[in-house]
Amino acid sequence: MNAFGQVLRAEFTKFRTVRGWVVAAVAATGVTILLGLLPGMQGSCGRNGPGSECAPTLGPGGEVVVDSFAFAHRPLTGDGSITVRVTSLTSRLLDPGPDGPPPDDGSPHEASAREAATPGASPHGSRPAVVPWSKAGLILKAGTAQGSSYAAVLVTGGHGVRMQYDYTHDRAGTPGTVSTDSPRWLRLTRTGDTVTGAESPDGTTWTTVGSVRLAGLPPTIEAGLFTTSPQHAERDGGSLGAGTTGGPTEATGTFDHLLVRGETRSADAPGQVARPAWEGENVGMPGPAPQVPGGDLERAGGVFTVTGSGDIAPAVAGAAGIGVSLARTLVGTFVMLLVVTVVSTGFITAEYRCGLIRTTLTASPRRGRLLAAKAVVVGAVAFVTGLVAAAVAVVLGQRVLRGNGVYVHPATTPTELRVIVGTAALLAVAAVLALGLGTLLRRGVTAVATAIAVIVLPYLLAMTVLPDGAARWLLRVSPAAAFALQQTATRYPQVANLYTPANGYFPLAPWAGFGVLAGWAALALGTAAVLLRRRSA
Repeated sequence: MNAFGQVLRAEFTKFRTVRGWVVAAVAATGVTILLGLLPGMQGSCGRNGPGSECAPTLGPGGEVVVDSFAFAHRPLTGDGSITVRVTSLTSRLLDPGPDGPPPDDGSPHEASAREAATPGASPHGSRPAVVPWSKAGLILKAGTAQGSSYAAVLVTGGHGVRMQYDYTHDRAGTPGTVSTDSPRWLRLTRTGDTVTGAESPDGTTWTTVGSVRLAGLPPTIEAGLFTTSPQHAERDGGSLGAGTTGGPTEATGTFDHLLVRGETRSADAPGQVARPAWEGENVGMPGPAPQVPGGDLERAGGVFTVTGSGDIAPAVAGAAGIGVSLARTLVGTFVMLLVVTVVSTGFITAEYRCGLIRTTLTASPRRGRLLAAKAVVVGAVAFVTGLVAAAVAVVLGQRVLRGNGVYVHPATTPTELRVIVGTAALLAVAAVLALGLGTLLRRGVTAVATAIAVIVLPYLLAMTVLPDGAARWLLRVSPAAAFALQQTATRYPQVANLYTPANGYFPLAPWAGFGVLAGWAALALGTAAVLLRRRSA
């Protein structure tokens, strides 16, 4: 066995012979698993008999989506176009009543109850508001089934004109809002599988917003007008420890100058043609459908409105979304991080306190090698115990949540592996950082307090009391940035939500966050190695 192997073996023997350290590592593993399996959150998925199972809507790419809106439409066969002028888009926040909104228990059913309020009816009142991602415009859709392929060009409450398609894609057009003094003309044109969206300030000069290919678009699709408005959520109070409030919203779009060009059918009278019939329908939402005067909006002329609630977008986890992410199963990581920090710091400070460090340095005079061996021991112990805890919590924790009726957003196998292995790596590198701080400070109480303040406290503050901006900043620069390894939720700029760390959204990419922690650990351990060589025992 080489010299480093002998030192490594001696340090591991030293670690396993201290019963307190071993018991702490095993207990932390058990607590982390237990917290991931505790039946704390309750939902309604499958809890109310047949038909209550949570079967989320899937988009063309297999992603979970939200697809609910008010729709006035007619069939369009083959190539064609639809044009309309939007003169107004107004929104309001709906008051869910004295009992508040349905509880956010993480199920799509409850999310639909919160989000898809009955259009045009608000028994408990409402108030006008600007809902930035409320939408009104034109849509070409493969069918009225939820999750079917589509392309839309639309105006929004706060993000100007957009072209969106197949739920996850969004392209920006002209910024600004619409009004009777500043209307916006919209047009969608189908040519084969290609749909082109355009806008115009006057109906004469047109600008292309985007052109997309919708593979497999059927010969006959549904073309028409739509309006929708997503769930509203905001911080309550805007101060330390502020909570979250929100509820359903509703939008009303005002349209005129509707024109559809495309295939027509023969009428009963010779020499006449008839247009396909228009109909009003609520897709994925309750309440009265949009009115279609005489079954023909084109012939009706004049001004007409469509009022709707919901969204056409990818589904997200969080205050304005549905369900929870995989990270919910790893709430116990914080406890394990605390134990790892204390044990790793004590692995070196205990030798200074007892005077054993002199004997250790006599037996291993190459101090850098000694510190490296200690780092390997604490890192390996933290990695193995963290790997076991994370694997059990993730695999079984999802079953517990779903058994409690909570909807858990699906994650791919590579993502689950990244979360499990990443959590173990987070704990291992945090252990090395704590060892470095212990070597620098020597004194047990001081070293432990400093390590907790540097490693543990930033995560605790960011998840509990800090405002969102301060929390995101702290999770960019502190070792707690590595918790981004546990993120499985995707942030979509075109989806209204509270994308906060507490909801599972971190400011850095997973491995970038891990790099921040690794940088802290390298700095602490490198500085400790230099000082260990220079200072006397």
